Amino acid sequence: QVQLVESGGGLVQPGGSLRLSCVATGNLFALSIMGWYRQAPGKQRELVASITSDPQSIGIATYADSVKGRFTISRDNAKNTVYLQMNSLKPEDSAVYYCNRRILGTNYWGQGTQVTVSS
Repeated sequence: QVQLVESGGGLVQPGGSLRLSCVATGNLFALSIMGWYRQAPGKQRELVASITSDPQSIGIATYADSVKGRFTISRDNAKNTVYLQMNSLKPEDSAVYYCNRRILGTNYWGQGTQVTVSS
């Protein structure tokens, strides 16, 4: 059974940084497309960043326009983990962040981790 466990969320001041981690159970992690989504109160869930499958843990990353230049997604296949480094955080980045794993046409979701950017 595939499970995704996120960590690293919290409260940070504007301009600060956080690093989210998502550990996946199950096999074939290297063949999975991994992504981070977020959902703020009253808004739809949106894609923040994704990274393609890659046996060498490199992958091709894509980002929402709102986070380009500030966020970096990366993966470590040896640890079955995907990361989201978030720099220069803004109040509008506040949301619940969800890890997503897509493989063989199936999506899996983590339980989410809260990120709050406030002074």
